[in-house]
Amino acid sequence: MTAAALPDKVLTEPRDDDDRDGGDDREVRDEADDPNGRGRHRRPRRTRRRTAAFAAAGALGLVALGAGYAVAGRHSGDAASAKDAEHTPPDQASHAASVAQPAPAHTNDALPTVIPGIGPKTLAAIPATTRQVLVASGRSANSSLTTVTLWSRTDDGHWKAGQAWPAHNALHGWTRDHQAGDLHSPIGVFTLSDAGGFESDPGSALPYHHSSKFRAGGVGFDGEPLDEAFDYVIAIDYNRVPGTSPLDGTQPLGPSRGGGIWVHVDHGGPTHGCVSISAAHMVQLLRTLRPADHPVIVMGDSAALAT
Repeated sequence: MTAAALPDKVLTEPRDDDDRDGGDDREVRDEADDPNGRGRHRRPRRTRRRTAAFAAAGALGLVALGAGYAVAGRHSGDAASAKDAEHTPPDQASHAASVAQPAPAHTNDALPTVIPGIGPKTLAAIPATTRQVLVASGRSANSSLTTVTLWSRTDDGHWKAGQAWPAHNALHGWTRDHQAGDLHSPIGVFTLSDAGGFESDPGSALPYHHSSKFRAGGVGFDGEPLDEAFDYVIAIDYNRVPGTSPLDGTQPLGPSRGGGIWVHVDHGGPTHGCVSISAAHMVQLLRTLRPADHPVIVMGDSAALAT
């Protein structure tokens, strides 16, 4: 989720000092540009229910005319899920069908004591106090398709899996040496401390920063609209200061290492570095992650996480 613009510059992103506003697929504007605080490029919700269409737009190529998904009500997970499914591309639908399964029912005796797929090196990076682990396991090192699962530790030290959710990561896959603009998601274990979004707090247990500065514009790598990608976000504590708004651009590792890596609403295609899941799943996640459980995200391709 770095500050590199798309090659055709359909997507406008801040550079240099403007990188402080965070977000990989973002278009961040000053409040003075939008006195009403609602001026992002989204069509009214009622007119976006029916269809998404694309038309040629001169040298800019395809420009989105319809929204890829909608959050139908702040607390309406089912409605948001229905809209997510309505505009799912065939390849993404196949990925979703392969991972969208209900969480298995287990007694504690049958639950694992180690999260499956997590190797000793990765396991050693998870803090001992952590009781919630969001695993984003990529299909391969070069793939932008990911499966996200929230694991919760029981009082007797076992791990219980939530539902597996289809997700996206960066266009070019994963890296252990993330650099600004490299279009890879960073591999590692990172704390989850702060949340926010363009939409009002849906009941987040994490500190939630509601601001009209959470806005994205233009289209993604597959021509999909980005209008609502930042309706809900959770900051991944990569090259940032925990305990601050996701919009804070302080980068302890320096700007060359990129920043603004978030979990945010999926827009139907690869990201610049973030992990994205459906709007309904974002709401569910925001209501589930608890600071007292010291949540972290373990993210990377499946082979890297197994080390």
